[in-house]
Amino acid sequence: MGTRTRLRELIAAAVSVCACAGLYADPLPETFSFAGVTLFATIDVGYAYQSEGVPLSSKYLGGLEYQAFTTTRNFSGSQSTLAESGIEQSKVGLMADIPVGHDFNAVARLETGFNPLSGDLTDACASIRDNSGVPQGHQTANADSSRCGQPFNGVAYGGLSNKMYGTLTIGRQQSLQLDALARFDPQTLSYAFSFLGYSGFDAGAGSTEAARLDNSAKYVYQYGPVRAAALYSNGGADTGVLGKAYGVELGGTVEGLTVDAVYENAKGAVNLRSSFDNMPNPVPSPGLAAYISNDVSWNIMAKYTFDFGAGNDPKVAPGNKLTLYAGYTHIEKGHSSETSGASQGDYPLSIGININNSAIYSLEWLGAKFAMPSGWSFTGAFYHADQNSWTIGLGPTGTDGIGCSGAGLLCAGTFTEGSVTADYAFSKRYDAYAGVNYSRVTDGLANGFAGTTADGTTGSEKQTTFMIGYRIRL
Repeated sequence: MGTRTRLRELIAAAVSVCACAGLYADPLPETFSFAGVTLFATIDVGYAYQSEGVPLSSKYLGGLEYQAFTTTRNFSGSQSTLAESGIEQSKVGLMADIPVGHDFNAVARLETGFNPLSGDLTDACASIRDNSGVPQGHQTANADSSRCGQPFNGVAYGGLSNKMYGTLTIGRQQSLQLDALARFDPQTLSYAFSFLGYSGFDAGAGSTEAARLDNSAKYVYQYGPVRAAALYSNGGADTGVLGKAYGVELGGTVEGLTVDAVYENAKGAVNLRSSFDNMPNPVPSPGLAAYISNDVSWNIMAKYTFDFGAGNDPKVAPGNKLTLYAGYTHIEKGHSSETSGASQGDYPLSIGININNSAIYSLEWLGAKFAMPSGWSFTGAFYHADQNSWTIGLGPTGTDGIGCSGAGLLCAGTFTEGSVTADYAFSKRYDAYAGVNYSRVTDGLANGFAGTTADGTTGSEKQTTFMIGYRIRL
């Protein structure tokens, strides 16, 4: 008899005893819930092979640099390794939905991501710190993120919900764009198979640390098929957004078509680097180098679902579903006057160079998912990004600009990715998956990769990742 089966029988027996005593009147629930509070967890593990990559990190989200779009720029050869969090961040948390009277419910959520292969809390900032000063080509996986080792590196918020008046929550929360991408990304924000999932760049309006906002208030309102939302954050000196941030969203559903539009604005967003080439600023121990930007993004996303089964008729057996996805994002990163602060996780920053002129990005994606009642689903997705040339400024006012190669990461460039996955759900709690992802960066976005041109301003790098895995969701 397996340990899990035995444990469940013991829990069931305990619940039966409590029921006989009148302490708990219901049978063992399908979820681990009591009095409106639910414990949830996800563990996602597997095996990955990469044609180019860097060794596994015990702290970096997902453990591996699953795609070529990353600030690390340090591929060192093929990788064959146990892997984690390929299609979903492994995490644990609590959520609450408790009636409090007058048709209002108290709602709350606490969540933290962890790396199941090491047991560490996910801490992307520590992964950059650990590789600071290590030559490219010899580093382990590292890049920026809003998950930086906080006790709750996902979300931590509470509030009130009412079917008529909407939901208001306050705390550490996902950006409106991150919420929307979870609904409109064909690969559902997978680290191993989705640019939108692996990089928080789009979700944070151009800076991944702005994908989750501390000191924020969010309001969501649903009226029939129409949905609207607004978010405001005070920011803070150690929150990943040193100034203020806000966003608005409007969307709706008609028949099988759902469309959302999102606007985001973040002042003083943190963009981490392990170091700046040829820069005089020392990196504080145990801190990190960074540049700061004012970010703005406009986003439009849509999906359409063809239901070949029941539709709205409960008498018809469930059938196959085909969902088509598309999205576009325009991002502008401008100069910020912020010169001091800390990243998320309270890592002190060395800030001495900020964007001088505007950095402009356009991102597009397309995809399709075919889901069957048997539990099988098949997904294909394509992602693309363009970056213009931009510079960073030096000096106290940030206006003494230097060019692409001097900055060490800039110049125009492109990113392209395609992925396909197959998933089989044994039940709503257990599924297995396999997939392949091909990504390529060119010119400015390939800047700094080992093996590109001598000055790092042109060239390209490509990567193919194959992964199989298994996910357990409680």
